[in-house]
Amino acid sequence: MIDGLDTQDVRELKGVGEAMAEKLARMHLHTVQDLLFHLPIRYQDRTRVMPIGQLSFGDEAVIEGHVISCEVKMGKRRSLLCRIKDHSGSLGLRFFHFSAAQKKQLEAGKRVRCFGELRRGSAGFEIYHPEYRVISDDEEPLASNQLTPIYPLTEGVTQTKIRQLCEQALQRLTPYNLKEWLPDDIRQEFSLSSLSDAIQFLHHPTRDANLEQLKQGCHPAQYRLSFEELMAHQLSLIGKRIKAKQDASIQVTSAGQLSEQLLGQLPFSPTNAQQRVFQDILKDMAEGHPMLRLVQGDVGSGKTLVAALAAAAVVQEGYQVAVMAPTEILAEQHYLNFTQWFEPLGLNVAWMTGKLKGKSREAELHKIASGEAHIIIGTHALFQESVEFDRLALAIIDEQHRFGVHQRMALREKGMKHGVQPHQLIMTATPIPRTLAMSAYADLDSSIIDELPPGRTPVNTIVVSDQRRQEVIDRVQSACQQGKQAYWVCTLIEESEALQCQAAEDTAQVLQEQLAGISIGLVHGRLKAQEKADIMSRFKAGDIQLLVATTVIEVGVDVPNASLMVIENPERLGLAQLHQLRGRVGRGQAASHCVLLYKAPLGQQGKARLSTMRETSDGFKIAEKDLELRGPGELLGTRQTGLWEFKVADLQRDKALLDDVQKAAGLLYQEYPEHIPPLLNRWLPNHAQYLNV
Repeated sequence: MIDGLDTQDVRELKGVGEAMAEKLARMHLHTVQDLLFHLPIRYQDRTRVMPIGQLSFGDEAVIEGHVISCEVKMGKRRSLLCRIKDHSGSLGLRFFHFSAAQKKQLEAGKRVRCFGELRRGSAGFEIYHPEYRVISDDEEPLASNQLTPIYPLTEGVTQTKIRQLCEQALQRLTPYNLKEWLPDDIRQEFSLSSLSDAIQFLHHPTRDANLEQLKQGCHPAQYRLSFEELMAHQLSLIGKRIKAKQDASIQVTSAGQLSEQLLGQLPFSPTNAQQRVFQDILKDMAEGHPMLRLVQGDVGSGKTLVAALAAAAVVQEGYQVAVMAPTEILAEQHYLNFTQWFEPLGLNVAWMTGKLKGKSREAELHKIASGEAHIIIGTHALFQESVEFDRLALAIIDEQHRFGVHQRMALREKGMKHGVQPHQLIMTATPIPRTLAMSAYADLDSSIIDELPPGRTPVNTIVVSDQRRQEVIDRVQSACQQGKQAYWVCTLIEESEALQCQAAEDTAQVLQEQLAGISIGLVHGRLKAQEKADIMSRFKAGDIQLLVATTVIEVGVDVPNASLMVIENPERLGLAQLHQLRGRVGRGQAASHCVLLYKAPLGQQGKARLSTMRETSDGFKIAEKDLELRGPGELLGTRQTGLWEFKVADLQRDKALLDDVQKAAGLLYQEYPEHIPPLLNRWLPNHAQYLNV
């Protein structure tokens, strides 16, 4: 039996002692196989000498020439400037760190071959600190037929060192010790080269390789590895889904009388989309294993009512429901809605957040543990150890991308008291681009509420420079004097909540001075829950005309009379967050406007974001653009999901592969299940934790 490269420790390689092994471990390089999958981030073409006269700013190239001068220059920084020329032109080599021996080595007349990046200097093109050597006039031209790889590094590991180690790993590579887990028929169907050929090529592309393809990450050899890595992620999610289907949960076979009573007291009827999604949920909960359903619905589409109908069906069966929201303000909004809907039906709605203390907290904990509370609304405080449920059978998680994998697991564990898993209903008003839905959420069934309730008005979005701030303030004054209400949202790039709150307080004070006679309220993250709730209810009642707020009002605030929103420094926010904020207006009959008050000059990303906001109100288009601009890690919160640390693949770049990847993953599951564990071990060494989520 040949030892696989995945079992050969890096310390077996020449030049790797304990200290170097520790540095490599920082880059997750523990085995010889890890080095093979540690691919270059780019390449340099050192295979040919380029004439100086053909080079442009920013080019990296090998050049050769004779030294015509070499002298120490005194300026802001002392430097050694050596000028060389060939038949086509001349340029400078500048060294800020140099020795007398180096100056002597580069004396006039010497022939030099060097490599570096062209920059603009005080006297034309220069290369700073080039790699160079003095050569004899009869030295042969460059012999290398391969591009030079540039690898990701960590402190204490040089390019030369990592190249030597990758070279040793490649010398050990054979078709037998790096197992091909994609069978021949699957590779042929999807036109995939062999794994060892792809790896050999990517470490050592030939000089005629398409550099542009390699730079874009779309060379067939890169596709081969991206395909396998995406497939491993897909397989881990399929495994998670299959495992979930093996667990038991309570069966809910009909909507029940409570759902009918809930609908009977509403002043409106649910939309067709809401009814369809509720039926999807009932079908899942009737199957006897845990529902894992994602409900997507744009801002204002009525996800909360769908969640309430699902809760009513579960409570009807004698079980408890937990509703978890990421912020206190959203949890409060849910608490108000659920209390208003369910208390007239004789149900008890409990409340649990981190700020609840003392006797109030003890009373709520008792209601939850005894089963007196039917529906429990809260923030992540719901999965603290002290919170014990009596018969939790449904967990509704709102804006789930803000919760970590382990937090969701902890809430699920709370329902294991009777040996059954709670159903999970996951809701988001941040539409998930198809790219992510096919990968990050492949373990979930998905429903979309694709219809807005009647009476919602489109929001007109205007992009204005803050040099026209006074015009915007005048517009707010005019709207408030006509009986309308408005939001003024303050954003700060700093993470500090204290600074954000200070900015909102300062803005409120300035606006109060400029808008005499208009009632202004202020909401930010440092207010006590009760203070926030009081201000929000006064705004909803119309006692406050202008609400100055930080982004805490992003979700869960519903004031139909508010028809104007001003967002300061919108260029600092992601598209999804801007879309969420904009969704706070346009909830009534009046024409609504959102003013994006930006600070000039705008960067390229800022321009792209604001023009997207102006052009569309389609949440899915906005989500796709957000993914393109920010990448999946930031969109989902990489640190939380643990799924997005790809070695080779890039979800946005490789999205065209996903349909084939899904198809191939299905074939592997059906026909070659024994290949799955080693594939997961190769790409997701910690995959066991995904299967338990």
